[in-house]
Amino acid sequence: MTRIMRILADLVRIDSVSSRSNAEIVEYLERRCAGLNLITRRFPYLDEHGIEKINLIALTNDVAEVELALVGHTDTVPYDLNWTDATNLTERDGRLYGRGSCDTKGFIAAALTAVETIDLSRLKKPLALVFTADEEIGLRGAKQLAQAKPLRVRYSVVGEPTSLKPIRAGKGYSLAEVIVKGREAHSAYPALGASAVFRAARLINRLEKIAEQLTQDQHTAFDPPYTTLNIGLIHGGSAKNVLAGECRFTLEWRPIPSQPSEHVLRLFRTAIQEEMQADPDFQCEVDATRADSGFETSPDSPLIKLLEKATGKESGTVAFGTEAAQMMSLGSESVVIGPGDIREAHRTGEFVPVDELERCAQILKESVAQICGVSG
Repeated sequence: MTRIMRILADLVRIDSVSSRSNAEIVEYLERRCAGLNLITRRFPYLDEHGIEKINLIALTNDVAEVELALVGHTDTVPYDLNWTDATNLTERDGRLYGRGSCDTKGFIAAALTAVETIDLSRLKKPLALVFTADEEIGLRGAKQLAQAKPLRVRYSVVGEPTSLKPIRAGKGYSLAEVIVKGREAHSAYPALGASAVFRAARLINRLEKIAEQLTQDQHTAFDPPYTTLNIGLIHGGSAKNVLAGECRFTLEWRPIPSQPSEHVLRLFRTAIQEEMQADPDFQCEVDATRADSGFETSPDSPLIKLLEKATGKESGTVAFGTEAAQMMSLGSESVVIGPGDIREAHRTGEFVPVDELERCAQILKESVAQICGVSG
């Protein structure tokens, strides 16, 4: 087993599902960083269940600004208990199977391998390794760092499974819980009540029109090239013969980076106001629980050019959320890249190809050497 495979096996063995504390994996990472004489700093917080979560930063120099940060999240999504080898890295046919092997413990293993094979004392500019918590449940660890601003970053490489394609832009992610109120009544006498389901249906029809309107504001680098909107869950009513007193649905949208996430919310609130004008008894509550920005780095960025050359792949975009926007709030030009395919992440039987894993370590090593510079 190679060095990088041993590191990945160690990481996969640690169950770091988001519902747990990530203290064990942070302790492992601290030990490896200490072996490189890196300066480590913990940034702990308690999640909404009172469970301790930890962001870890490891630095080559005790400074407030670094030239390059390699960023990976330590948490994973849950796994099916019938997948008995979920925390036991298994190799078959050039693939390494295990929860997190693709998303994103493979990237972390590649980052550790890269820095362990560099003489860090010869770097001209400071380097940081950033390990975050709770990415899978709302980028919460990265948001904690973005708010605390413990350091400034010039360039960052954010690990996500992209099949080693450099990603220079990504859409944001926003979510709102919507509650439409009605008045219960016997369905034989509908005039005595008001159906929350009918009211919600009218509102959803307006949202469909908003979705059509959003297609007019395009960012051609994306597929699809506009902000998308979705209602993924809906529930209302208590019985088949009772007018629904309440109807709930979830509204999510993925804004292109050139459009603020509040834009959809403003359009939605206007639609609600119009419904209230048509029906003075109309009641609706909107709880906007997430408003994650997208990110975009210029295709002329030195880091983009470096990674395009190193990978032989033209940079692109993704429609899913990443921690790149939070790194940009620390001053960074950000690129997302990593081994593995996002379509294999979160699945039973998640895997990362061995060749991509090893190639990622070499790409990161080259990136550190070129961005931070090597003396002598």
